[in-house]
Order: sequence, then structure tokens, then C-alpha cells
Amino acid sequence: MSFTRVLTCLLLFMGGTAANVFAQSFAGASAAAARAGFGGSIAVTDGEVLVGEPANSLRPGTVYVYRRAADGWVEAAQIRADEAAAEDGFGSALAVSDQTMVVGARAHTGGRGAAFVFERGESGWDQTTLLAPVDLADGDAFGAAVALSGDMALIAAPGQADQAGAVYVFRRTGSTWTQAGKLVPSAAAQRGSFGAAVVLAGDMAFIGMPGANENRGSVLVYNRSGGGEWQEGQQIGGNQLQPNDRLGAALALHDGTLAASAPFAANQAGAIYTFRHSDDGEWQPSGRLVGFDAAPNSRFGTAVAFENGQLWAGAPAARGNRGALYRIWQGADDAFEASARVVPAAAPEQGARFGTSVAVRGTVAAVGLSGDDHGAGTVVVFEQVGDDWVQRSVLKSPPEAMTSITGAEVKCSDVGSAAGFDCRDVELLSFLSLPDMGAGRGVNANDIWGWTDPETGTEYALLGRVDGTSFVDVSDPLNPVWVANLPKTAESPASSWRDIKVYRDHAYIVSDGAGPHGMQILDLTRLREFEGTPLQLTPDTHYRRINSAHNIVINEESGFAYAVGASSGGETCGGGLHMMDIRDPKNPEFVGCFSDPQTGRASTGYSHDAQCVTYRGPDERYTGREICLGSNETALSIADVTDKQNPRALSRASYPDVAYSHQGWLTEDHRYFYMNDELDEVGGVVDRTRTLVWDLADLEDPTLIEQHEGVEGATDHNLYIRGNLMYQSNYKSGLRILDVSDPANPREVAFFDTLPVGDNEEGFAGTWSNYPYFESGIIIVSGIGEGLFVLKKRDTTPVF
Repeated sequence: MSFTRVLTCLLLFMGGTAANVFAQSFAGASAAAARAGFGGSIAVTDGEVLVGEPANSLRPGTVYVYRRAADGWVEAAQIRADEAAAEDGFGSALAVSDQTMVVGARAHTGGRGAAFVFERGESGWDQTTLLAPVDLADGDAFGAAVALSGDMALIAAPGQADQAGAVYVFRRTGSTWTQAGKLVPSAAAQRGSFGAAVVLAGDMAFIGMPGANENRGSVLVYNRSGGGEWQEGQQIGGNQLQPNDRLGAALALHDGTLAASAPFAANQAGAIYTFRHSDDGEWQPSGRLVGFDAAPNSRFGTAVAFENGQLWAGAPAARGNRGALYRIWQGADDAFEASARVVPAAAPEQGARFGTSVAVRGTVAAVGLSGDDHGAGTVVVFEQVGDDWVQRSVLKSPPEAMTSITGAEVKCSDVGSAAGFDCRDVELLSFLSLPDMGAGRGVNANDIWGWTDPETGTEYALLGRVDGTSFVDVSDPLNPVWVANLPKTAESPASSWRDIKVYRDHAYIVSDGAGPHGMQILDLTRLREFEGTPLQLTPDTHYRRINSAHNIVINEESGFAYAVGASSGGETCGGGLHMMDIRDPKNPEFVGCFSDPQTGRASTGYSHDAQCVTYRGPDERYTGREICLGSNETALSIADVTDKQNPRALSRASYPDVAYSHQGWLTEDHRYFYMNDELDEVGGVVDRTRTLVWDLADLEDPTLIEQHEGVEGATDHNLYIRGNLMYQSNYKSGLRILDVSDPANPREVAFFDTLPVGDNEEGFAGTWSNYPYFESGIIIVSGIGEGLFVLKKRDTTPVF
């Protein structure tokens, strides 16, 4: 059997009947808020499955065309806009009617959005028209939802007017499309994400606005008059709606029945409200549907589709974000009677989100899994065989990857470019793409550290991935070689966060949001076993007194390690310092906790990151003591942890407009501490990258002496100090190198922008971290979606 059949009566009430007078424009026309990856939008037509992939970072948004073959569904074509560009959002929404297709591109032109009309010709789908109203503004997201019926199209801009939303009407006359109206609710104060979902059937339009009425949501009906004008009609809601239920997030219409989802209802279990068109022309409530095994946080109804008297409903957050899909059918009296859960041949992994999107036509159903393949997304195609729905294919787009650059140095030119990357006084020695380091589809990178083999002098990059760690020989920086892979702990899920440090030729690896990951310990001398085929490694030791941890901190001089942010199980230490003696590298021993409950968002002393040193700074009271400086979400925390049984808080200090105290690093004389705040740019607190400069002449009274603002608006992430230079990894603006010879007045002297697309604005793409401590002088940098950069700062010392 291709699905688990559980015939169970759903919770149904508010009965009603009506004539069957309306038909959906095409099966699976749910146009809830656009999703990012492959399968965020789907349409099924006669003989084709169309899959949108709108949020590519390295290639333009794409719609993939699949056709049935002897061995399943295979890719037949790729469709992109004539004006294609990376991050254009093309494929955010799809609607097909007969030989016409409308494709939304919600991120086009700086987030204004656009929609493209295609006609099916002898050679496939040909673009004929670009739709973009003249009154669009940045962030309108025009094209986030689309509907098409005959010669009429609805294009939603749910982000317009500060998320109030609007829907534009276009009409085709001959081969020309022109704007025929703009729909905005008359009760403007009740608007909220108007256009999150749209359905068009003849002379009737249904617009979802899930943000209306304190996010209770509603659906607004429009009717077209004989003169062609669209007139606002009935506002449909549910008597049982509560704030944040978000009715109208997804819509489907079939044969006189409207289904409107409220995926956040009942503690996010989700519900679908149905309405029937009555003889008096009004839409009357006819039922409320929930999944037969509904549970909180399932989001039943995130996607809906109607076909052949059956309602399909996705619940992508169900079962630990594995997702679920329900097929619910109507009886002879049009009441919904029973349901079955449709399941793919292989059970989705945690986070796959099966049921994010769904489209059905005839005997073919296509279902999106937005979280599959680490967020790249997949689509499962089912076909009906008798009473069963049988999986035929799993569809995937090609991995998104840049081409590796090796073999020769690429100098930063006089116009500030190296192989398409913006730069200043930083040379590109090489670049290794994620797939060339063992990363599968959808796998991103995160943290990076380095190790030099004391016996051979070989320099290695240790690059974290969401699913493990790659080890790369960078001793020939023009030709880096991937030598080994260490997968994540088998029982832990993939995670965006992985952190690595080194002590006595051993790597210590932790991961956050990764369940029972623990700490992996790997003897790095095993990398010498590489003979041409990348090694597949297992850890030498698996430390299990913590589960997930955000970071690992090591004082190489003392031989103690500190897991921080270990709040999700095991010996959590309040999320503060979980202290370990690692002087016997393979046998760490837990020796105590430290946390300052006057810091951290939860007042438990949670430390997001820290640096622990044997102190040799100007405060002579603490010379030779082991001092830890924690970036603790809300403040800087300084502690003396020399006595692990009796650690002592020395001081704490906050600063103006704190958003999230993230990470920092001491100058080599231990006098100054440079700290970043990860969320101040995102929150609009500052316009440019801010670095906080602390004077620690008195460890018991740290003084903020400067809030340095950089030259770009990018979000800062990790920074390190070597000599008089500070190396900042600032997400979208890349590696920024600052001269800190005058500690209170940092000055940018060089940079390399690792993200070749987009602006250097706030946000979480681009570079994660860097490691500038190799004796050779190379700098290794991790690009989240790109890979490993091997760089070198140009010597700009004047020659006299």
C-alpha cells in the first residue's frame, strides 16, 4: 500500500448544501506565502509537473518542467525569466490555465516583485509578457501569489503598504495583457497580508488575508460586474477563530466549496474551514476539518488542493517537522466524510516538511518537502492506481554550487575585483566549492578553524558543515585538497551550527540545535593516512555529558575546554561555561560550571561564545590567572575560572542599544576586547557594522571606549585578532581586515567579499568565519553557501 489508510470521521459541524456551480482554475492552486526552495510552488497540468525554485542564491529562480517517462518523471526543461538574475524569486508562485502560465517572482527588482506570462508553443513554454505595475515599492513582493482563469489573472503583492497587501487584476485582450484593476479592502484598518493566497473562478475572486483582525484572518470575496469592474463582496470568517489562527493562509475552490486554512489554529495544530455557496448568493460555513491524528504544531492546512471531490491538506510541521499529507473525501451529500494519510515510500527525515505544497490533477499528485536535502527541497510525485496513490518519482534540482578556482593566484585588480569577487588588497589564492569537499545537495558550511601538523608542517582547514566536518590540506594554497570527512553524530539531526577548536593535535567539535550530538574528538594525526581518496572518519572519542552546544572554547595554554550554550540537555551549566580538563586529549573530564545569572536573555548566564586565556594583561591582580570573557547575549561577562570548583564573576558590562552580544576577541596584550553584536544591524539599531571596543585595564570595571561603525551595513558574525590586525567575518560583506594599531580607532585596510551577488546589507548569508593564524600567512574563510576561500592579504607596506 502506498499510503496508510485510516478511515476516520473528521470533526465536522455547521452543515449546509449548495448547487455545484464553481470550479477551480487548476488543481492545486493553493498560493500560500511563498516558500524558498525547490518545490515551494507546484502545478500539475496535462502531462507535466511544474516545480518552482525561487530562492536560489547563485543562480536565477527557475521553474522545472517534468514529463512522464517509462521509469518515472524526468526533467524536460528549465524555465527562467528573460530578465533572470540571482535571487529574483522567479517561481514564487505558479498558475496554469489551458496553454497559459503565470509565474510570480516576488523578489524581482529589489523585492518589488514581478510576474511573467508564458504561452505553450511547439517547443515548450515561451515568455510573452512581463507584468510589473508602476506603483510597486521595495518589499511589496508582487508575484508572491498568482491565480489565472481564462483571460484574467490576479497577482498579489501581500507586502505592500507595510504588509497590508494588495491584489492587482490583469486582463488579456488578444495577446496583450493590461492592468484592469487593483483590489484593496475598503476596511483598510482590517487588512493584513491581503493576497497571501488568491483563487480566481470566472467572475469571482477569493483573497486570503491571514493577518486581518489580530491575525484571526479572513477571506474577502470579489465579484465582477457586467461592466467588468470588480466589486468587494462578502468577508468570510469563522466564528471560532482566535487571534493568530491566520485564516486564509491557503485557499482551494472546487464545485461550489471553498476551503480556507487556518494553519495556526489550536496551538498550531491547524484547521481548514469549508464554505458552501448558497442559493441566496452568500457563502455559508459548512464544516471545520482537522487531521484525524492532529497534534499541536502540525500546521495542518499549510497547503490545500481540491480535485475530484477530494481535498488534499499538507501539515508540514507534523511529526517533528517530518510533515504529513491528508486526503479527505466528500460523500454523496458533499459533506467531508473520511480521510487517509498519504505517505511517501521512504519516511521523511526530521525537518523534511512533507506537505509544504501540494498540487493535484486527475491521477497525478505532486507534494513538496521544503526542508528535505537540508533545505534545498524535493518533490514527490504520486500516481493513482485503483484506490491507492503510489509514489512514482522524487524530483530534485541540481545542486547549487560555484565552480572551484584552483591552480593559480587571482590578484585583486586595480578596479577591486578578483574572479568576480569584490576586493581590496586581498588576493584569492584558491576557492573550493562545497561539493568538492564532500557536501551533498543543500549542505551549507558554517565554522572554520585551522591545524598545522607539527611533524610535516602541513596546514589544514577544518570546515564545519550542517552534516559534518571537512578536512582540507591547504599547504599548497593554490591547490587545496579535500582529504577527509567526519560525519555528524549519527543520532543527531543536521544543524546550521557546528564549531571546532584544536588542542594538542586533536579537534573538538560541537553542534547546536542538534539533539544528542555531544562533543566529537578526532586525533588529527590520522589525516596523515590520506593517500588520494578522502578518508571517511569516525571520532576517537564521543563526549556525552552535553547534548548540543553552541560553541567550544579552548585555552591551549592551560589545557581546559569550555562548552558554551549547552542548554539542550546533559550538564547544561545554565548555558554558561561547561568546563572540561582535556590535558589527556582523548579523555576529557568534567570539572565544573560557571554562569553569571545576571547575564543572558533567560537570566541563566547563557554564553553564546567566549574566549578563555591565561591572563597577561595590565590588571596585575590577575596575572597568570585563567580568565574567560563571555559574550552573553545581553552583556560582556568576565570571570576568573582558575579554581574550577570555585569560579568567580569579576564583572559584567552592557552597552547602548544591545541587541545580541555575540562574540569577541582580545588584543594580544590582553588590554582591549573587540566584540560584535549580531542583531543590531538586523534590528535597525545601527546602519553599519558595529564593533564594540572595551578597555580592560581593570578587569573588574570594563570600559566601553568606542562603538566603531564600518563602511558597510552587513551583519557581523565572528572576529579574530592577530598582531595589529582584526579579521572580521561580516556575513554579506565578507572578510574585512581592520588595522587596530590605534585600539580605539579601528580602520579598515583590506577586504574580500565572498558573496558575489546581492548588496552588503544586513542578513545571514555569505561568510560565517575565518582563521588567520597559519604561519604561512594565508587566511582561510568559510562561505555559508559557497565553500572554502584561501586568501592572502597583500603587503601594502611602503617601500622607500
